[in-house]
Amino acid sequence: MYIKELFKNKTVFSFEVFPPKKTSPVEVIYDTLEELQGLSPDFISVTFGAGGSGNSRYALEIASKINESGIIPMLHLPCINFTKAEIDAALDEAKSRGIENILALRGDINPEIEPVNDFRYASDLISYIKTNGDFDIAAACYPECHPDAENLVEDITNLRKKVDAGADHLITQLFFDNDNFYSFREKAAIAGINVPIEAGIMPVVNKKQIERMVTTCGASLPAKFVRIMTKYEHNPEALRDAGIAYAVNQIIDLVASGVDGIHLYTMNNPYVARKISEAVSGVIGV
Repeated sequence: MYIKELFKNKTVFSFEVFPPKKTSPVEVIYDTLEELQGLSPDFISVTFGAGGSGNSRYALEIASKINESGIIPMLHLPCINFTKAEIDAALDEAKSRGIENILALRGDINPEIEPVNDFRYASDLISYIKTNGDFDIAAACYPECHPDAENLVEDITNLRKKVDAGADHLITQLFFDNDNFYSFREKAAIAGINVPIEAGIMPVVNKKQIERMVTTCGASLPAKFVRIMTKYEHNPEALRDAGIAYAVNQIIDLVASGVDGIHLYTMNNPYVARKISEAVSGVIGV
């Protein structure tokens, strides 16, 4: 089933997982998947290692495992370090495994790896998939501006290119201030971007993790969020519970404000995903 069809009838609720390191067997994630699938998300996305990461094969296997469970899988597909032949092979295998939904990405630029440049931008990949395959295509967006863009105007202009190229819906990078999302959503609408936008939410489970993610994606930290990290940084259990509560409050406010969907960055943590799912089940209908 194409994910874009889900947005017609409900507020979509989905998860993201990532493959284990290439030094570990893929089976180490299966227990996690079983727990997450038991929470009945609308779909589960699987990150796909960029060139040189070594766990790309795992992503396809995990997506297949999700598909076998009756949950819709979505395969991340970055393009900057892959040739057209490699992209063709990945798409062909995805199709053969019954995977119909792709998150088309440029991918992070690794200074140690020379980009292939068969596809320079996500919009190039989206256009190529639309021409060469029958997939539902999602694209990424940044409520607080992509780190490589000069400003939000340029970033939204580039986002419009993704939608014009054929992106069926969008998933945001993580953010912690809902007002930033609402402002972004309004600007996107003014720019003529009228596809569903899922809000990406990451619950805090430890301080180092969130600092690393914020450095990577450029999300700002509201004062109340900083107070939580400062107060509980030396009490892991309290920080985890406070992070869950913060994410739940974000989700409730987003749903009340008409968000198209919530994409939960689970960090492969079923406990956190379960607590949040249970807390928002009444408002989001999970």
